[in-house]
Amino acid sequence: QVQLLESGGGSVQAGGLLRLSCPVFGYPYITYCMGWFPQAPGKEREGAAIIYTGGGSTYYADSVKGRFTISQDNAKNTLYLQMNSLKPEDTAQYYCAFDYRPRACSDPGVYDYTYWGQGTQVTVSS
Repeated sequence: QVQLLESGGGSVQAGGLLRLSCPVFGYPYITYCMGWFPQAPGKEREGAAIIYTGGGSTYYADSVKGRFTISQDNAKNTLYLQMNSLKPEDTAQYYCAFDYRPRACSDPGVYDYTYWGQGTQVTVSS
């Protein structure tokens, strides 16, 4: 009932930038949270950036703070991740996800969101 279609990944050199997009379709919820969750090969999934209803509150992992910016376009129902000053350690499959549950939306450490996109690959070379 909720579909997410992220895109915008690619291969860049260190110091480059990318902008990921994730249109969200079919959600009826007034309160919600959305985020970007990278997973590198052989590594655990992490929460890079999360945005909450209306965009008034955000969360960033320490590893991306100051370099990544999460935002949403309410008119287009689209979530974005602006990724600047990319580092090789940013290389991962980036998933966008959506949830409406208070448990998920009140704790940045909760990664079992209800709805997930298919992922978009980000590769950063030295």
